[in-house]
Amino acid sequence: MTTVTGSAPAPLLRRILLQGQYEALTMLRNGEQLILAIVLPLLAMIGLTVTPLLDGLGDSRINVAVPGILALCAMSTAFTGQGISTGFDRRYGVLRFLSTTPLGRTGLIAGKIIAVLAVLFLQVLIVSGIALTLGWRPDPTGWLPGMGLLVLGAAAFTALGLLVAGTVRPEATLAITNLLWILLGALGGIVIPAPRLPGPAQDAVHFLPSGALGQGLRDAFLHGAVDGAAVLVLLLWLVVAGAAAIRWFKWN
Repeated sequence: MTTVTGSAPAPLLRRILLQGQYEALTMLRNGEQLILAIVLPLLAMIGLTVTPLLDGLGDSRINVAVPGILALCAMSTAFTGQGISTGFDRRYGVLRFLSTTPLGRTGLIAGKIIAVLAVLFLQVLIVSGIALTLGWRPDPTGWLPGMGLLVLGAAAFTALGLLVAGTVRPEATLAITNLLWILLGALGGIVIPAPRLPGPAQDAVHFLPSGALGQGLRDAFLHGAVDGAAVLVLLLWLVVAGAAAIRWFKWN
């Protein structure tokens, strides 16, 4: 008598990489996500270079503007983009289905993280390439701390996006993430530095993930410095939001 056995699942790493590839391609094929991830940050960068809003904060407008735009890219992809896609995956039962497959919940989350990092890498290449043609001259010693801070910021925003997507209805997730993208982008210290914000907001934004990431990247690319306070704030947001997402995330 012959026993028929099913084929063994692929190794976990391969499953995670394939899921990450699928998530990244899905994000890049979505026109709305592409506008949010690439087009709007580029328009904001150009707007900041042709207006006097950033005058007096550095040796050139473009040098002050680009770090904030890179931070905005991280928030767009990790928080708004990932939050919206996860929220609707949850609504249509995709998360519940995938969590019962060999990929598992851990593999699913790891795949989402890989997708965020892959899209962020493309954003950095595009924004940096265009910025360099416009005269951006970052401090060479700031690239390593800047990229490390960008990854940390993306992790914190991913945790926040998953927290929202896993606790409220998809329609509410869409509204919350888009509203916060606008508010944090305009008044959260991510694109516009704290000294240019209204008085009460100047101190408060440093405790927001947006303000910490924006200022940390400006310190890195303008002065080649590591902003320890920004690192600490982002780590706290990552730990708190991550723990809350693990505790209250609903898969269905």
